[in-house]
Amino acid sequence: MNKIDLSGRIAVVTGGAQGFGRAIAERFIASGAKVAIWDLDAKLAEKTATEVGNGTKVYSLDVSDFAAVEKARDATIKDFGKIDILVNNAGVAGANATVWDTTVDEWRRVMRINLDGPFVCSKAVVPHMIAQKYGRIVNIASIAGKDGNPNAAHYSASKAGVIALTKSLGKELASYDIAVNAVTPAAAKTAIFDQLTQQHIDFMLSKIPRARFVLVEELASLVAWMASDENSFTTGAVFDISGGRATY
Repeated sequence: MNKIDLSGRIAVVTGGAQGFGRAIAERFIASGAKVAIWDLDAKLAEKTATEVGNGTKVYSLDVSDFAAVEKARDATIKDFGKIDILVNNAGVAGANATVWDTTVDEWRRVMRINLDGPFVCSKAVVPHMIAQKYGRIVNIASIAGKDGNPNAAHYSASKAGVIALTKSLGKELASYDIAVNAVTPAAAKTAIFDQLTQQHIDFMLSKIPRARFVLVEELASLVAWMASDENSFTTGAVFDISGGRATY
């Protein structure tokens, strides 16, 4: 493990109870940070917090609910004193279907969590970062946001939106010491696979030149650097970790 210094930093990781979020929380802790897990699944999040230790605290909320996010923000600042890092990771895959077979409710559900969530959490936390004159925001998008996966238009569109949100917010905060960047991973074998058909999983694997899925630890390593002081110039950027799938 390469050494990344996050000593004294306080990080919020949404969807931090499992998958990418848990791996990111663990890597942050190993790098010296303290972590607040914002997750809807309070029971699983509490289990994760106990296992990763280091004073990790859990705040149960729906990341698309602005009032709930404001409450979690205030509680996190009260408990830890500040928020230096925000990782917008919480998301869902949604049911695999063509555009014409996707229900309006399912489309809106995926958009609400995957795109509204990062907007709402950023809206709540950014003023605090501006006031303290420091911040790092990392948005977990997806290679699907660049390529557009068939039978996953809602997921692909939501992640494309996260990329655009990243670029806009990065420009808005460019005059501050606040970096806003996105990462576009290929798929990883996490609980989100439970929402996908085997046909869709096979399709995703077939598109990756390295012929395997990304490991959650590999993503966490990249995110840890993106969230560090060393990432002092790059903002509004997209970092690929797609095993060669990305073409731009």
